[in-house]
Amino acid sequence: MDYKKIVDDELLSYLPNGDLREKVLIDSMRYSLVNGGKRVRPVLVLEFCRLLGSDIKKALPFACALEMIHTYSLIHDDLPAMDDDDYRRGQPSNHKVYGEDIAILAGDALQSLAFSVMSDEKARALLSDTQIVKGVNCLSNYCGMIGMVGGQVIDLESEGKNVGVDVLEELDRKKTAALIKAACELGCIAGDGTDEQIKAASDYGYSVGITFQIVDDILDITKTTEELGKPSGSDSKNGKSTYVALLGLEKCKAEASRLTDEAIRSLEVFDGDTSFLRDFALKLRDRQN
Repeated sequence: MDYKKIVDDELLSYLPNGDLREKVLIDSMRYSLVNGGKRVRPVLVLEFCRLLGSDIKKALPFACALEMIHTYSLIHDDLPAMDDDDYRRGQPSNHKVYGEDIAILAGDALQSLAFSVMSDEKARALLSDTQIVKGVNCLSNYCGMIGMVGGQVIDLESEGKNVGVDVLEELDRKKTAALIKAACELGCIAGDGTDEQIKAASDYGYSVGITFQIVDDILDITKTTEELGKPSGSDSKNGKSTYVALLGLEKCKAEASRLTDEAIRSLEVFDGDTSFLRDFALKLRDRQN
């Protein structure tokens, strides 16, 4: 099943077409939303829902909402006041095309649209009120001050400082792993999973999320800008502590393997076929961009 295509098609359905006065805002939102992302997070939402024996259509509002939140975070991350990156996914960053003002507003609009998508008429036809409330609570916590945004603040506060691995782990648990944990939990919520299954999915998301960031740090120093589709070496340029800088390349590779093994073990509580999620964890560990 082509999860990515399913998500791509669904995402487009939420953005209006036509000659609207705010057309530049919608164009800016669309530019980043459909700009070649791997759809890691929505794919996890759909797969955990499927693993529990539910129709993946039930999870589509959650999957699309999560991708909107992720996209807004990327638009804001690239801004001069944040990471100051000119390219994203091989294309000019949103603010390089539409200006900083519209880029900021596009991110803001995607964030609010996400929660509308989770609770609109289409979502209510697929999910119970309890599932929607649990889903909104899950995503709002993981993307807010104690999750992704809080992690971004720790990231900014850590620039130019020699922070320890404990600070880096907290940063990445909040900034990167939080939305991946949200993806796994949202899939289970949409699939009517038990508390035990939601916890196991969360554990999987944590292990995969930290692995994702460790591999990102490895690729940042071992790949070119052309290979990554975004500026390589940007962490060093911005004075950021990384796992590679603190632990060394070989220890980072070993830690990525250990966490991947933990992610795979967490799937043992599920009765269904977990091969997709096992392979997914391995591919994230071994990815080259």
